[in-house]
Amino acid sequence: MTRSTFVSADAAELAFVERSGFVESRHIGSAVVLDPDGSPLISLGAPDAPVFTRSSLKPLQAIAAMSLAEQVTGTWAALATASHKCEAGHAEAVAGMLESAGLSVDDLRCPSAHPADGAFRRSLQEAGTGDPTSPLYFNCSGKHAAFLMAATAIGAETATYLEPAHPVQARIAEVVEAFVGETPAALGTDGCGAPVFALSLTGLARGIGRVVRLGCTDADPGTTSATEPFASFTPAARTLMGAVFAEPWAIEGHGRPNSTVIDRLGIFAKGGAEGVIVMSTKSGYSVALKCLDGSSRATGLVALTLLRKAGAIPDISDELLGEVIAEITESVTGGIDSEGRTAVVGQINVGEDIARIR
Repeated sequence: MTRSTFVSADAAELAFVERSGFVESRHIGSAVVLDPDGSPLISLGAPDAPVFTRSSLKPLQAIAAMSLAEQVTGTWAALATASHKCEAGHAEAVAGMLESAGLSVDDLRCPSAHPADGAFRRSLQEAGTGDPTSPLYFNCSGKHAAFLMAATAIGAETATYLEPAHPVQARIAEVVEAFVGETPAALGTDGCGAPVFALSLTGLARGIGRVVRLGCTDADPGTTSATEPFASFTPAARTLMGAVFAEPWAIEGHGRPNSTVIDRLGIFAKGGAEGVIVMSTKSGYSVALKCLDGSSRATGLVALTLLRKAGAIPDISDELLGEVIAEITESVTGGIDSEGRTAVVGQINVGEDIARIR
């Protein structure tokens, strides 16, 4: 029997696309908002059904690597949890991570890719390197470099660092269960080749909310106890969050959605493939959601709207929140206007099941 995430009959309407006054598409899915103690404030669809967490899991993978390799700090820590678009700064930082461990690009086991950042790609082409592809330019290369740094730090093999039984991956599994508080429903292979866990959205939100609250020194520790299984990872969490909020560009890229939310709103944001995203305030309010069709075009809008409706971001003005949502949400376009610019003919809106939450 094929294992599965939730089905459409269990989903809620998260967003819809309006074009020229006509509803053209609808995104259904599941979502949950938790308070800093992990209690649900908003629940839509089937948030306790398992989903592959994809890159939204990276903060926990980064903490595991950092707990083994203490030199993963600063920009390198941010790159360990990044899904970067490979600006020049991203490539330089990942190369530095590998060099620090006495390794090279050849040791990376992620796929080769072109730099997604057009300016950097053009600069490489103009330098005479042709149409450049490399594992260094893959969006998960920072995570892989952190894995390799961790393997080297503990004297483990580097060639097999993606195997689930490898000591680095074993530490990741330990960290995931400690923060999330549940046993993964399935283990798969992510797009970058690393193991990826199927967890509930509730578990994902709980785990990342704990990371962010634990890692932000100005956050209220709430009910966190030294006896909690994740408490021992406090130093790594603080290093990670310090790096992320100091250098938001490293997480995705200048002007990119996740980096923009972190930079302008002070909210941690980490999207993943197939319509998954998780966000958390520094005080530990968290939201996780998945669009069932795998689209990510409405996830930022939906996540921020749910945090607002849950009362989790009272210090952010409606004006600023609206500006950021507009900046990170795709426009619905059609043709050109009277001045030759791309015309906007519609918008992406939150779905009815969210709109009626009061």
